[in-house]
Amino acid sequence: MDNMLVVGGVLLVLMLLLLASGVWIAMTLAICGWVGQAFFVQTQPGKNLFSAFWESNASWELAALPLFIWMGEILFRTKLSEEMFDGLRPWLNRVPGRLMHTTILGCGIFGSVSGSSAATCATISKVALPQLLKRGYDENIALGSLATAGTLGILIPPSITMVVYAVAADASIIRIFLAGFLPGFLLMALFSGYIIWWSLRHADKVPAADPPTTFIEKIRQSGNLIPVTALIVFIVWVLVAGWATATECAAYGVVGSLGLALWSRTLTWRNFWEGLMGTTRTSCMIMFILAGAAFLTKTMAFTGIPRALAEWVEAMQLSPYALILALTVVYLVLGTALDGISMIVLTSAVVLPMIQKAGFDLVWFGIFIVLLVEIAEVTPPVGFNLFVLQNMTGKDSNTIARAAIPFFFCLVVCIALITLFPVIVTWLPDVVMGASR
Repeated sequence: MDNMLVVGGVLLVLMLLLLASGVWIAMTLAICGWVGQAFFVQTQPGKNLFSAFWESNASWELAALPLFIWMGEILFRTKLSEEMFDGLRPWLNRVPGRLMHTTILGCGIFGSVSGSSAATCATISKVALPQLLKRGYDENIALGSLATAGTLGILIPPSITMVVYAVAADASIIRIFLAGFLPGFLLMALFSGYIIWWSLRHADKVPAADPPTTFIEKIRQSGNLIPVTALIVFIVWVLVAGWATATECAAYGVVGSLGLALWSRTLTWRNFWEGLMGTTRTSCMIMFILAGAAFLTKTMAFTGIPRALAEWVEAMQLSPYALILALTVVYLVLGTALDGISMIVLTSAVVLPMIQKAGFDLVWFGIFIVLLVEIAEVTPPVGFNLFVLQNMTGKDSNTIARAAIPFFFCLVVCIALITLFPVIVTWLPDVVMGASR
């Protein structure tokens, strides 16, 4: 155990040094993985590097990522997103924070379609961030809300992370999917609640409200919402109905957004090409980071650090709630170096029997794990959503992390609430599955 802690400490220090010196994020992760395998375990780092890079990107599900990003690029470059915000403005005019809430709502809706934190963060950021900054909204709140609300992609079903957990725990995928809805809505409410509180305290940093409009005028202005809303509703509908996979829905989204752009006569060869190149750059950046993270994950698996941490917690013989607190700390530590799926796969064999023995419901624990994975997505040094926004905005990841701190605590509050009131997680699957019997 002591040797593994030393290895983990060396790799963490190396990672921080490389990131501070300006080395590319993906290269930093790959270098740390190489050092770990070359000096601390008996294996072939070169062979594992090639296999990790191939396995991390040779995925049918991952094909949805560039497609959803392309959809966001089309909406952004053809002014459809601007029309959408104009349609939302009169309805949010009296709500403190006004259009800031569109980041939360957009990530919640889009997350239910994409099932990916990276795709949700990248797509909604491309559409919402320029519009919010153009209208004079605070940049820090916009960045913080996008970084954290983007994680809703793995909490609101369908979610690849949920599927992996269900397989590892031998639990019902449908029950875990159903269990994600209420915590997802609760988290959206917490995010929006913070925006309201912040806006009331910093009224000078929120653009002035528009003059009051009649209901008929609101309806007329909302005509701009109809095309994009219809597209999103269609994508969600075919997915929920089981007529299409998430990847196929992404393809429908691209075709639909191209059709809307042609119909509105805002699509030109120039913005089509710029959108395609923007999609290529963003997608390659994300996939390169995924590949580096996959190689580092292999290193962590070879060293046995995740399993050793889990066994260390088991040996402490803690009470149920002390066990949950200890596992929270362990998963937050692992989240600084591993992606969510790897955290689940590498620790489930030890952790799940502990959870069952302590009397916790496995479906509830699945949502608990997903929320911890969400926190890992915005925790330096390997917070994936921080990297996505860093590459899209040019802002330093530490700047984005600081902007996300208040929303980070919203995630912590959500974890505390579902721990104190587990019915938030279990009520919907119990009602739906009980009624279907």
